[in-house]
Amino acid sequence: MKRSLGAFWRMGAWLLVLFALSGSTAHAGSWVHGSYTNLWGTRGFQLWVPDGYVPGQRIPLVVGLHGCLQNPDQFAGLTRLNQKADAEKFLVLYPNQSTTSNGTQCWNFMLATNQERGMGEPSIIVGMVDWVKSRYWVDGQRVYAGGVSAGAVMTSILLSCYSDVFAAGMVGAGAMYKGATTASGSAYAMAFGSIYDPNARGRDAWSCSGQRRWPVPVLVIHGTEDSVVNPINGEQTVQQFLQTNDYGDDGRDNNSVPYAPTDVWYDSVPGGRGYYVKNYEYGGRLLVQKYEIQGMDHAWPGGDASYPFADPSGPDATTIMWDFFAQHAR
Repeated sequence: MKRSLGAFWRMGAWLLVLFALSGSTAHAGSWVHGSYTNLWGTRGFQLWVPDGYVPGQRIPLVVGLHGCLQNPDQFAGLTRLNQKADAEKFLVLYPNQSTTSNGTQCWNFMLATNQERGMGEPSIIVGMVDWVKSRYWVDGQRVYAGGVSAGAVMTSILLSCYSDVFAAGMVGAGAMYKGATTASGSAYAMAFGSIYDPNARGRDAWSCSGQRRWPVPVLVIHGTEDSVVNPINGEQTVQQFLQTNDYGDDGRDNNSVPYAPTDVWYDSVPGGRGYYVKNYEYGGRLLVQKYEIQGMDHAWPGGDASYPFADPSGPDATTIMWDFFAQHAR
């Protein structure tokens, strides 16, 4: 009788282990839909669990932020980010802006409540990251964020105010942290560039993360003929994050991370667009990288042509983004 009872409890223990390993996860290569709520509101999200996901093996997490007039499905289709996740084995979290918060589904990056740590939409997105970490095997040293247009500006905010969460980020056809602080200022900045000094915003970004500050590696991709977000915004983003990293190494504005590329080269897509690449390195580490896509409008280069905002003639931004992320761990 004792042996039978012991066998029963051993079997129950194994069932509990199996449940713990599988009960809170999705089948590999599939979507998980959910929502997250905090004091600042509720937003839905979609999580892509890659093919080959195995509980117990920690993998990176990429936060993919859609632009205006987009949703997670459209952004995932445009970028083919899920296919890259399957190939490279990382999770992808797609926060979804609600139409009740913005009629065109733009992230409200220009509002003061969304430009500080622990507040607004950025806090909701970080809360989603924590939700994923609590249920899936995430490598906390390899959490990244990347977006296009309004999603790219939100990425600038996340990198600035949560450098302890994100190991690197990508700003595609976006703008710098606090490039605009009002709706009218946002319209001006998109058309002509921000009226604010990128160096001053660089210090603001360094301060926003509070006491737990880390280097902020960032990839900037912008078309030279962007008719929606003036290309000067891409250059201001580079300058802002170089200044943020200048403060980040020793807490002082002493040009220790200079505003000058350490390497520049030109390449082109066969039969497609040419592009310049500028690297900004410090201490042997690539901190900022900029791709200037010649002749490209407001688009995701190398994107799926069946979706809006794609420019298939450009280099594959999804591969460029992941290759940049893969170089960085917090």
